Amino acid sequence: MENGAAIRAARADDFYDIYEIFACPGVVRNTLQLPYESLDRRRDWLQNRAPDEYMLVAEVEGKVVGSISLSRRRNRLAHVAGLGMAVHDDYQGKGIGTALLGAALDLADNWLNIRRVELDVFTDNLTAIRMYEKFGFETEGIRKALAFREGNYVDAYHMARLRE
Repeated sequence: MENGAAIRAARADDFYDIYEIFACPGVVRNTLQLPYESLDRRRDWLQNRAPDEYMLVAEVEGKVVGSISLSRRRNRLAHVAGLGMAVHDDYQGKGIGTALLGAALDLADNWLNIRRVELDVFTDNLTAIRMYEKFGFETEGIRKALAFREGNYVDAYHMARLRE
């Protein structure tokens, strides 16, 4: 890839690099993660994912620098998947998120037959919003006071991409 990242499935032994990603101040600020998460908790989370959760990582020079998860819903919502992504602060703005999102949507469209992919993104995360829009995501509404961050409640856009 032009950004030097290889996209692959997450492995259980990626837990330390993923722990480092989710400890980054920018990642904590722009996701629903809490600061000061323990390494053990991150390892357990990675090793005990649900069967319908697919996780991809971006690796640069042997280090995992970004992750994306695609979580398929069940029953009458089996055509829907939720999306969550994080890129290490030092690797943001280098195309890592774009590469991860492209790979996850390829998996959803061409292998899992998922018609609807949805996500929530804080309304002040303009870089992420622009990236999602480039991939066809549209804002469907605002989730008021969705999360408590840095002493304040913050809003998020609920966005989705529908495949025809």
